[in-house]
Amino acid sequence: MQTCRRELLDRTLIWNERHLRHTLREFEHFYNSHRPHQGIANARPLRPLPQPITDSGQITRLDIHRTDRLGGLLHEYQHAA
Repeated sequence: MQTCRRELLDRTLIWNERHLRHTLREFEHFYNSHRPHQGIANARPLRPLPQPITDSGQITRLDIHRTDRLGGLLHEYQHAA
């Protein structure tokens, strides 16, 4: 898969097989659970699209939480509770 190579392996120094397997598992979880895909209307394969925000006042009060994975190579963004 070119996406894995371009977004992960070309930017990561892999130490051994154990590290490679861990890195690929993390990327697979990120790719299927958090990363938007243009081919499916920017949805994530394992999660439905969220409802659009139509209230302009609510948009100004968005609280976004960022989680770094793989030492900051991958970033996940979620609405904070």
